[in-house]
Amino acid sequence: MERSVRGNDAAALRGRAAVVGLAELKPSKTPEGRTPLGLITEVSLAALEDAGLKPADVDGIVVCPAMMQYSMLWPSVVAEHLGLTPTYLEFVDLGGATSCAMVARAATAIANGQASTVLCVNGDTWDPKGMYLKPPPLFSPLRDFTMPYGAAGANADYAMAAHLHMQRYGTTSRQLAKIAADQRASAQQNPLALFHGKPLTIDDVLASAMVCDPLHLLEVVMPCTGAEAIVLTSADRVQDFPHPPAWVLGFGEHLEPDPFQRPDFLVTPAVESARQAFAMAGLSPKDVTLAEIYDCYTSAVLIELEDAGFCAKGEGGPFLESHDLTYAGDFPLNTNGGMLSFGQPGLGGGMTLVVEGARQVMGRAGARQVKRNDVAFVHGNGGTFTEECSLIFGKGL
Repeated sequence: MERSVRGNDAAALRGRAAVVGLAELKPSKTPEGRTPLGLITEVSLAALEDAGLKPADVDGIVVCPAMMQYSMLWPSVVAEHLGLTPTYLEFVDLGGATSCAMVARAATAIANGQASTVLCVNGDTWDPKGMYLKPPPLFSPLRDFTMPYGAAGANADYAMAAHLHMQRYGTTSRQLAKIAADQRASAQQNPLALFHGKPLTIDDVLASAMVCDPLHLLEVVMPCTGAEAIVLTSADRVQDFPHPPAWVLGFGEHLEPDPFQRPDFLVTPAVESARQAFAMAGLSPKDVTLAEIYDCYTSAVLIELEDAGFCAKGEGGPFLESHDLTYAGDFPLNTNGGMLSFGQPGLGGGMTLVVEGARQVMGRAGARQVKRNDVAFVHGNGGTFTEECSLIFGKGL
């Protein structure tokens, strides 16, 4: 980050910025002739319109890679295409933790006076036929040091995490499947979700094809085409906007080595990223009224819930079983359907959760509006529990 987020500095960043505008596009399973730049342009202009702004009002921009096509000069390309002349530009790539980290950097830049109004945007197209056209890097730690020993990619990694959790703590497939089923119930109240109009039960999840034991097809995220954007501004300007703000109360991030190198595969950097975020916000997990947690796999949600402090290590299974995780439940989780039922548009998968967290706190979630929207915990997970970023939105300071 641009400055330390620990100790006294961290407390000074609380409530210095707020979300005042947002937009997301309905995801699709194919590119449909779209390009990442076109998607980003469309959703950025929609977010600015939502905030009552024009491109000339924006003096900061934060973007992430369009995974399959672009990397070099991407902030400049996006800014030029939108007609922006920002004083602050940032490019973030932390895998699934990217979107939360984008908000953290935007809030820090605003607090430091580097910008007053920052656009965070990402989007990507999904084309399974073209995803492997790029040549592999000359050196890849994953390819050279991990995969030769049996870890064959994300499916296997997250399945191994689920299997170990089951062996060690007695977690069941039915408890994991409940995550997907409850999130699908919330997706039925979200017309943008890929699986809107397609209800799902726990038994349906368990009857779906086994992808990598013990994870079933309907416990694995759906890549798609889509885009999201939010607009943040400084605390002294929030009254100038048409919607109530979602205050950025806290954030934290932490990276640890490949999980196969760590002492305990099931203890992740989310322990530290969540600790930082709650410390900055002056809150604890018991203050959270809704959670938007990166759900590339059901096992990811299980472990991140534990490490963020919502239940003790090993108690995730009973916690899931004993709580209603739908938008109308006692522990609303991934209230737009999550990536499992909304869809995962590239690195923008995490931004769908950021947008939903802000939308809920702003009281703009319509039919799926939660009963209590005081504090939203949003969490991004990059790699296989490697790069973690936690974010806390609040309705008030």
